[in-house]
Amino acid sequence: MFFCTLDVFTDRPFCGNQLAVFPDARGLDTDQMATIAREFNLSETVFVFPPTSAESTKKLRIFTPGAELPFAGHPTIGAAHALAALGQIPLTGDTTSIVFEEGVGPVPVSIRSRNGVPVFAQLSVAKLPEIGAPPPSRSALADLLSIEVADLMGGTWSPQSISVGVPFLFVPVRDRNVLKRTRVKPDRWEAILKASWAPEVFVFSRDPEREGSHIRARMFAPGLGIGEDAATGSAAAALGGYLAARDAAKDGALRWVVEQGFEMGRPSILEVEADKVDGKITAIRVGGASVMVSKGEMDVGKAS
Repeated sequence: MFFCTLDVFTDRPFCGNQLAVFPDARGLDTDQMATIAREFNLSETVFVFPPTSAESTKKLRIFTPGAELPFAGHPTIGAAHALAALGQIPLTGDTTSIVFEEGVGPVPVSIRSRNGVPVFAQLSVAKLPEIGAPPPSRSALADLLSIEVADLMGGTWSPQSISVGVPFLFVPVRDRNVLKRTRVKPDRWEAILKASWAPEVFVFSRDPEREGSHIRARMFAPGLGIGEDAATGSAAAALGGYLAARDAAKDGALRWVVEQGFEMGRPSILEVEADKVDGKITAIRVGGASVMVSKGEMDVGKAS
């Protein structure tokens, strides 16, 4: 069965977040897809199927090495790029609008192209931000992350759990030096977060490295079989909810550029937008570039 791999949220090969895409996964069952995802051992592998509704372009099923997800950003962005690059989604001009069926619902995606080649894709979330259960204590979080309580932000910038399809615990810290020192203790994660509403941890700082960026971030998801993720679109979308709620603007479009994966040697750039009307968040979008890295064939007959 044909597959391709991409690096997502980057315009350079061997940066960004790796992704495997099966553009035509018809014939594969759930167990086979889970086995293939474990074989690739990337943060996600995405399997593409024909749509089940006339309003959709394709149906996506997304697997980490440890679980199937109802929604994820970098597989959505990467699949759009791959299908357009392979000619399976016809480009209709400078911007092509499509809809993916995902577990969270229909996910609109716009693909930007230049000279008939896809260069950028942007998704719009199907689900607006949902606030989850209160986070663990500051001392418990600091211990879990191998940092000091004084390294955690407080007040308006306190930790908070948010989901736009997949829940994340957002933990703002003082600066990117704290981010660099962050290490998740597996035993403390199991004791404190494993059974919580938002077991995946997104640690970030408003102290980026690149000019033009606004946020530096790292994401840890032991429960999904991901020690650390190089670029997390679903978390960036939920982060848009966190940031927009703290922005004084009552109306208009807000925009942030997020750096992730730098500590892993996989620098990634995620562009996040949020719309507000009368102080309420009405839309969130996440976008980025992707590059094709490889194409191949896999014998899936024994995957089970």
